[in-house]
Amino acid sequence: MEEGVGDMILIINVCKEKLHYFEFVKPIEDILKKENVDFFTKHYLELTKKDLIKADKVIICGTSLKDNVFVDNIEKFEWIRDFEKPLLGICAGMQIVGLVGGGKLKMHLEIGYFYEDFRKKFLGVNEEVEVYHLHNNYVDFSDEFEIFNKGEVVQAAKHKLKDIYGVLFHPEVRNKKMILEFVKI
Repeated sequence: MEEGVGDMILIINVCKEKLHYFEFVKPIEDILKKENVDFFTKHYLELTKKDLIKADKVIICGTSLKDNVFVDNIEKFEWIRDFEKPLLGICAGMQIVGLVGGGKLKMHLEIGYFYEDFRKKFLGVNEEVEVYHLHNNYVDFSDEFEIFNKGEVVQAAKHKLKDIYGVLFHPEVRNKKMILEFVKI
């Protein structure tokens, strides 16, 4: 990695169950370790202002299908409104970003591998790619966000004025390059 190597990435765990860390957080840590990217991981209920100051970039991870406790604690993410550093929300993380940004949560179950066609370049991708879905919900985003995929359910979005990105699928499974592209921002 050229750019971003010296950056400190904060990985935010939103999993209620401790074992879910191994499926949704550890794969992202492993991607960053392999590229020698500095990071630290915190659970959102233990997150402090000092953690946000220490971080140069933030990744909010996903969680399991039946774990939507983060929605009941959405006030814990109000800091996103004023956050000026790059942020990537993955699945649950994207839902959090969308809700804090004024979007509405809607139900739509998707499990498995699907193809998503990107309208224009998004974290290094601007073509049809295979992605892994594991979610019950998606966000109907506010006008503050630009949508990058062509499907009926928003799979990739970016805030129009900030480096805040969201993907509904799990790039740590099939699209690791997207995470590394985010790190370079």
